[in-house]
Amino acid sequence: MASDQASLQALEALMNEFFDGRTTNNRKREIEEILENFSQTRDAWKHSLFYLANTQNEYVLMYCMTVIENLINRRWMGMSAEDKGEIRTHVNRFLLEQHRKVPSFIRNKLVKVVVDIGRIDWPHFYPDFFTSILQLIQQSDAVALGITLLQTSSEELACPREDLSMARKEELHKLLLQQIPTILGLLNNILESVLEKHHHLVAATPPPSPTQGERRTSQRPSSVMLFSSSPLKSDSFLGDIFKSPGKWVQVEALPPLDPESQQLCVLALSCLSHYFSWIPLSATITPALLSTIFHFAGFGCQSHGNRSASTTTANFSSSLHELGILAMNCINELLSKNCVPQEFEDYLLQMFQQTFYLLQKLTKDSSSNSSGNRLTELDDRYVEKFTDFLRLFVSIHLRRFESNANFPVLEFLALLFKYTFRQPTNEGLYNCLDIWTIFLDYLHTKMKDRMTDAQAIVLRYKEALTSLVTHILQKLQFRYNQSQLEELDDEMLDDNEETEWQHFLRQCLEVIAKLAEIVTAETFQILFEMFQEVSEIYLGLEQYIVTVDNGRHLNVRAENEIRRLHCSLRDLSSLLQGLGRLAEHFIGENFTSRLSDGQVVIERLVQMAVFGTRLKLFELTSTDQSVIQTDFVEVHAQSLAAVKAYAPWLSQLYMETQQYNQEREKFTNVITLLINSVLPLFSKGMPEKIVHSAAHLLLSLMTTVRPAFGFQLDGIQQLFQSAGRGHFSQISMEVQLLMYRALSLYLILPWPNLSESDQNWSSRAANHHDFTHQLAVHYLQLKDTSSLINNKATQDSAKPVIRKTLHMFQDWVASISGEVVKTKQICYQSLQEIIQVTLAIFPVFIHQPDVVDNIMSFFLALFQGLRVQMGVPFTEQIIQTFMNLFSKDQLSETIAHESSAAYRAVEKFLTILEIICQEPGAAFKRFLPNIISTCMEQIYPIIAQRQSPDIKQVFYHLLHELLINNWRYFFKGSVLAALHNQTETLENMEQFVSIMQTIFQEMMLFQFMNVLVQVLIHKSHDLLQEEIVVTVYNMASVDFEKFYVKFMPQFLVECEGLDENQKSILGRNFKMDRDLPTFTQSLHRFVNDLRYYRLVNSSLPAGSFSF
Repeated sequence: MASDQASLQALEALMNEFFDGRTTNNRKREIEEILENFSQTRDAWKHSLFYLANTQNEYVLMYCMTVIENLINRRWMGMSAEDKGEIRTHVNRFLLEQHRKVPSFIRNKLVKVVVDIGRIDWPHFYPDFFTSILQLIQQSDAVALGITLLQTSSEELACPREDLSMARKEELHKLLLQQIPTILGLLNNILESVLEKHHHLVAATPPPSPTQGERRTSQRPSSVMLFSSSPLKSDSFLGDIFKSPGKWVQVEALPPLDPESQQLCVLALSCLSHYFSWIPLSATITPALLSTIFHFAGFGCQSHGNRSASTTTANFSSSLHELGILAMNCINELLSKNCVPQEFEDYLLQMFQQTFYLLQKLTKDSSSNSSGNRLTELDDRYVEKFTDFLRLFVSIHLRRFESNANFPVLEFLALLFKYTFRQPTNEGLYNCLDIWTIFLDYLHTKMKDRMTDAQAIVLRYKEALTSLVTHILQKLQFRYNQSQLEELDDEMLDDNEETEWQHFLRQCLEVIAKLAEIVTAETFQILFEMFQEVSEIYLGLEQYIVTVDNGRHLNVRAENEIRRLHCSLRDLSSLLQGLGRLAEHFIGENFTSRLSDGQVVIERLVQMAVFGTRLKLFELTSTDQSVIQTDFVEVHAQSLAAVKAYAPWLSQLYMETQQYNQEREKFTNVITLLINSVLPLFSKGMPEKIVHSAAHLLLSLMTTVRPAFGFQLDGIQQLFQSAGRGHFSQISMEVQLLMYRALSLYLILPWPNLSESDQNWSSRAANHHDFTHQLAVHYLQLKDTSSLINNKATQDSAKPVIRKTLHMFQDWVASISGEVVKTKQICYQSLQEIIQVTLAIFPVFIHQPDVVDNIMSFFLALFQGLRVQMGVPFTEQIIQTFMNLFSKDQLSETIAHESSAAYRAVEKFLTILEIICQEPGAAFKRFLPNIISTCMEQIYPIIAQRQSPDIKQVFYHLLHELLINNWRYFFKGSVLAALHNQTETLENMEQFVSIMQTIFQEMMLFQFMNVLVQVLIHKSHDLLQEEIVVTVYNMASVDFEKFYVKFMPQFLVECEGLDENQKSILGRNFKMDRDLPTFTQSLHRFVNDLRYYRLVNSSLPAGSFSF
């Protein structure tokens, strides 16, 4: 005893020294080593039990519990029954005697140790493990301890770790399920007793009803009343439909809970939540338990009240909110289960009715704040949990109850509607809009599945959906929601390259687009009326423009008028984006039925585009110039973008008007106005945002619409002339690319609704050739390479020309990759001289990776889009040039730069070779010997020694495509010969073997599988566990017979730490199935049980240690 006492004192001294802030790291490492050595001794647990009973030092207590815990998890199976009993007795006694005295972290550690013992021994060697827990819960002085043990049992037994065999895991799961009715009953009794206790405290003076003074009506209001222009005024009616949580007093009457009751409720609700996370829905979850949980969920509806309230009141409110949040956790765990037995559906209906009663309370007006919004007074976490509930209900369960006569779905939507627009935060609003999106997707799918009932479905929800359209559109407009919208940042970009304002607007407009799929006409009418009203303000600004000596001014001086104009312009910009988002509903099969609406929209949009270009309002000055100028730029850009969105509609209109002279003339006028409205914008000094929108609109007009009369328009002729003369060189490269692509495509794409003979191909080809050479005039001057060779200054000055020209033509070729043959022929003929010049300058710049990258990008585009037009001889010339230039030494030099440009250049070269290998024609097969030689003799030796994963990936993909598409190059025998058992000869054997060895060397399959299974066993890449299992399956599926007969026995033979019987069991338990789900299950079981057997077999080193 004396020696134990001395050791304890030494241990306490060591632990205190370790956690002393003055102790050095070296000394801490020495102490760690001492403690680790002690824990490894055979009798360490005996000493730990003594220390546990005779110390007050928290560090020592925690260390001793850790020693015992490690013993249980590593050596328990090999200990004698007497030793196990001694440990169980001491730990349980210490826990019962000290659980109120020790800190919570030590108590929880003790609980974990007890449950760990039960996890291994219950019920065979520890039969009273669970009954003792249930008895503790029924003892008034140990209820909290019992609940903690219950929750820890759920955590450790329902889904135990990998240190148990799969059979034991299944056994524990079944054993615990048998206890569920008793567990849930006991937890419900605890919660009910708290409610009953506090009910009696106020039963003598019952409070007034929270609905006192509200009008009640037995008449069912129409959906128009439910979805009124001001959110929901039918609370009294809804109170009759959705049930109160139950028999208890109203939640507002609950007095402050004493700390012990509060703690018991927190523990019980947390415990219930964990059990609900894994138990199946069944009759064990009784109506009484649900009512109790919902009553606690109602506590979260308690408002904070006056912010200046006393600390006591604030703490009381906070504690109730905590209980409400935990109760909502329980409800959401139940709702997250998709598999609902039929007998449980009535319980679910009860749950929904009770929760919607709470939803009604949440959306009632509050007298505690000026806004009247109760949600602003609640805990954010509670609101978040309630939103999660609504999402789970709509996404999983709404379809079950939509047609249930006892569930008023329209009234529920009315509450959701009100809840959505009372969200105190933008994130809360987005979450609610996501719920509406789920509901709209459900409706849309239902309408497609039941086409005959589609109109009835729309009619049922029409008022709700149109009201939602109106309120979302009001939510995103400054004239209705200025205070909230002004708080949104419109400068900082997030990870999605959006500002906070852009994200808000997109979220709202995406829901509008979803609504338009169901109530198209109504959505358009509401949106267009709002748009028309605010656009009149914009179009009426001309009368306020005055011209003075120093320029034009906007004669709006009053600050409030400027603010109102600012808000109107912001709203106009938003509504323009909304109109553009609806463009898809005016084309295709909807074109004729919505023709008049489309004409009205495009007329107003063209009017705005012309108005903006003519007046250039962004050049005006005012008393608040910067704000208004930004607004004018945004409106002008969005008006052009909105017209672009309707380009498919204009294209369809163009084809429809070909037959009618009067309509054709009107259409010509529209296109003329649009061309003339974008042409002046391509000049220096114009706002970039407007120029960018104008370029995109031009591209859509010239490619999507592409009217044949375009050449007759002065504006288009002027565009070609200005581009050919380089007048657009001052604007950004991105805009230039868009413009040049638009003009090029207009010349070479077929005009719609015209026969081949009317396409005027010869004239257009000549114009395209001239246009191409005008744009490339400086590039073509590089044809004489004598001035470039050995002249670094000339080379440097040529680089920008090369980069710009090749980038432009690469863009042209990529844009026609899927077009008709004639288009590709004209483009190739125009580019022939450019291609020759590029081949000529390639050797000059071969040592400059950035230029090589530009050249290879251009040629890659050619091979992807125009290789048929180039023909075999010219292709051969290009490939031979590449082969000569990309010698082994040159490739080494290029890759040695270790720059992204160098890597990209080599990757593109390999991709070009891959394209050649994929060609089916016999003419391209002549390249195979050189390609294989280049790959295996020049490229592979270089990249094999380097860390260049991107190049390696492209290289191996090339080899794969080479083998897949050219197997006859290696195996030239016929199927008929194979049927006659004639031996098939392998052609080009050396090359074939070289490739195969590079891709997958002999015997590597088993090695790969071995490594992957070992990774699963050692859990070194747990995040990739699913992918690894699928990979092992794919490897095994190459030859299942070999996997089961050879690999598995060989793997088990080489496995260390197992006896022969265990290896035999593992082999027998691995089912020899060939489908992925069963294979996955068997592999998981194999890995789990192998870990378990190793743990059981591990033994601790002998020896003793003293401090």
